[in-house]
Amino acid sequence: MRPRSDSQYSAGPVNWRIIRSLLPYLSEFRGRVLLAMACLVLAKLAGVAVPWVLKLIVEHFESSPESLMLVPVALLIGYGLLRFATVFFSELRDAVFARVAERAMRRISLRVFEHLHRLDLSFHLSRRTGGLARDIERGTSGISFLLRFMVFNIIPTVLEIALIAGILLVNFSPMYALAVLGSVLVYGLFTISFTEWRNRFVRESNKLDNSSNTRAVDSLLNYETVKYFGNEAFEARQYDAHLAGWETARMKTRLSLSALNSGQAFIIAGSVTLLMVMAASQVASGAMTLGELVMINAYMIQLFIPLNFLGFIYREIREALINIERLFGLLEAPVKVQDLPQAPALQVTGGDVRFEGVCFAYQADRPILHDVSFTIPAGHTLAVVGPSGAGKSTLARLLFRFHDVDQGCIRIDGQDIREVTQQSLRAHIGVVPQDTVLFNDTIGFNISYGRPGATEAEIWEALRLAQLEEFIKRLPQGLETQVGERGLKLSGGEKQRIAIARVLLKNPPVLILDEATASLDTHSERRILDALNLVSQRRTTLAIAHRLSTIVHAEQILVLDQGRIVERGSHQQLLAANGAYARLWAEQQKTADLLPGGGSLSH
Repeated sequence: MRPRSDSQYSAGPVNWRIIRSLLPYLSEFRGRVLLAMACLVLAKLAGVAVPWVLKLIVEHFESSPESLMLVPVALLIGYGLLRFATVFFSELRDAVFARVAERAMRRISLRVFEHLHRLDLSFHLSRRTGGLARDIERGTSGISFLLRFMVFNIIPTVLEIALIAGILLVNFSPMYALAVLGSVLVYGLFTISFTEWRNRFVRESNKLDNSSNTRAVDSLLNYETVKYFGNEAFEARQYDAHLAGWETARMKTRLSLSALNSGQAFIIAGSVTLLMVMAASQVASGAMTLGELVMINAYMIQLFIPLNFLGFIYREIREALINIERLFGLLEAPVKVQDLPQAPALQVTGGDVRFEGVCFAYQADRPILHDVSFTIPAGHTLAVVGPSGAGKSTLARLLFRFHDVDQGCIRIDGQDIREVTQQSLRAHIGVVPQDTVLFNDTIGFNISYGRPGATEAEIWEALRLAQLEEFIKRLPQGLETQVGERGLKLSGGEKQRIAIARVLLKNPPVLILDEATASLDTHSERRILDALNLVSQRRTTLAIAHRLSTIVHAEQILVLDQGRIVERGSHQQLLAANGAYARLWAEQQKTADLLPGGGSLSH
């Protein structure tokens, strides 16, 4: 599942909803924001005063070209101080506001991260990791840009336009103020309309950038598969095809940007020329001094330099909003599995697990489980077997509450798991999956992940119980050995034993074994089974098995077929019934999958 395309954050030429949603992050440092705004105003007042002082200096030397008295010296010093004040207060403003922008990025990034972890398993099974990471990266950068430049470029430029227009209106003909405001209006309308038109290219470029990045990440994550089939050249061609589309989109973005810049430059040049012609004609007629001409020229340069930059800022803000749209779109992805308000924590006394009339479907038109009911008494083991697609792993996912049941309920010690907090439920359940994926960190980190904060002695005890102690001691770096991306530096058996050690460290009362030995050779399987037998002692265990020989001593075995329980009983009872289980057993007896010595999971 992907974020909805009809996002409330993606409508409208300027998305004020996104901008409003950022305002609460500014309130955390209200004092800093106000101080930064004060520095902003002081910087702009100093900047606007510079051309006025320059006018006074020019007029003084125009009337007394050889005079260098106290007044012009003071004006020259004041001119320099105002220039310095403009830069100083701008830098002070940025320094004061830095904490505000960085904290907002941190808060929003954390909010998205936490939300992604709250989403159900379906979202993560269908996600494209590369594109998702790109969306988060660009979105958080866009937030920083939006906060900094919207507050410190758009607002001060508008303030500066107002001040300059006011000065020209008071001191000269209203035509000058109208000419300035008209130029700004034409410039703004052109910039906004053209930018909105070219945003289609920006969106297309971002989409293709996500696509190429996702392709690269997928290929690198499947490095071994690429090598197995000698498809390096094929992968390179696929990646290059994605890059070619991105290159075309980027070219459209660049060319449209050049057209926008040229149009803005033409408007600025025409406006400056118009005002200088007006001023020069008045100087020639004696209605305006040379100093006033210099002042008007300085104001126009001072105005249009930031205004030109404002055009760039608007373009970048629109790009930032596009990036933030996707980030906020992730926040809109609905959380399907939620705790009830004021839900209590799960209280486990024994660990009795009951499935009562459970029905479930990942999609409405494709039901997986039909009226499934069974009980696992506290401290006992129940095994589930059946063909692929029968719904075995779905039972484990529902018990762990990756999904909620459609009908019926699941209870632990009489408590409906939908009515307790997910955190407390999962704290009492340990899982040994079929495919153990490890963090790209050390062996010690991956084991201690079962209970962060565990002592080294507790970690070594878990290693001993999982039959990993001797293996770790033989490694030159011991627990500090890096396992590689997804644990690829370790064998399947080593990864499974790390998973078992992790569960032992967690020490949960309820255990799920999801085909934990299905992908192992018989020698590794025997060692893993010894460890699993130890793990499952005195724990309520749901064992999902492919190899029947591994669960022959389970107290109860369920045979699942097309989402229904078709048989149940002990190993001997099911063989005597000569039904589906007996047929599965006979088929597996004919293969080489049996463990030497008849290894099995038992208490």
